Amino acid sequence: MATQPGLEPKRHWLRILFVLPFIAMLWVSSYNRLTPELFGFPFYYWYQLLWVVISAAIAGIVYKAEH
Repeated sequence: MATQPGLEPKRHWLRILFVLPFIAMLWVSSYNRLTPELFGFPFYYWYQLLWVVISAAIAGIVYKAEH
């Protein structure tokens, strides 16, 4: 799709933020442990759940910036 003259290009460079959760989840040795616990949940589980929330926030930021 070609851009129309006079329109600003959208901020597609923000999509690079999607790489952060990808790297965080692939680097298993950084979170493959039991401590510290949070509300009785081992670090392994709540760290992954935290990245779900962070990923949703990143998606929201990118969406707002592009639309």
